[in-house]
Order: sequence, then C-alpha cells, then structure tokens
Amino acid sequence: QVQLVESGGGLVQPGGSLRLSCAASGFTFRSYVMSWFRQAPGKERELVAAIWPGGRTNYSNYVKGRFTISRENAKNTVALQMNALKPEDTAVYYCNRGVAGTHDYWGQGTQVTVSS
Repeated sequence: QVQLVESGGGLVQPGGSLRLSCAASGFTFRSYVMSWFRQAPGKERELVAAIWPGGRTNYSNYVKGRFTISRENAKNTVALQMNALKPEDTAVYYCNRGVAGTHDYWGQGTQVTVSS
C-alpha cells in the first residue's frame, strides 16, 4: 500500500522559508516521478513541482525560482525547499507519486501559512 507522510509545514512571514519533507513507502520509490501538490481553501489541488528518477525537475510558474524539489532515493524521501514565501503560497501541501494527481492515496498533507 502506498503511503505518503508529509511534514515541515508551519506559520512563516512573507519572505521567509520552510522545508517540507515527505516519507514514502509501499512502492519502489527510486523508479517513480515524485511531486508536490498544494491546495488552498476553495481552490483546486495544483501541481507545484516534480522530480524525475534521474533528477530532472519541473516547476509551476507560480513558484519557479523560489522553490526547489529534491529527493533522496536511499531514504525514500522527497523534499520541497520553499524560499521567498508569499501569502498566496498558503495552502495544504501534499507529496505525490507521479504528476497526474488522480490517485486515492493522498496523505494528510502539511499546512503552510504565510502571513504578516
């Protein structure tokens, strides 16, 4: 069974930084694209960043230049370093296997609140 457990969220002021982590289990982690999604109240869940098994990355235009996705295959973890945070980044952040976001195994997510 695929399990994804997010951590690292919190309250931060605009311009601040947070690092999110995701612990994955139940599949061969190194073989899959991993990604981060986020969902703000009243909005659709949206793809934030993705990282391929070989390390290639892709980012939403909303976060490009500010966020960095990384993975440690030996530890079955994926991280999202978030810098220069803006209030519009406020959302629940979820890690994901793949990029489609159509599965049923979402974790609980971790809340990120950016406020002054």
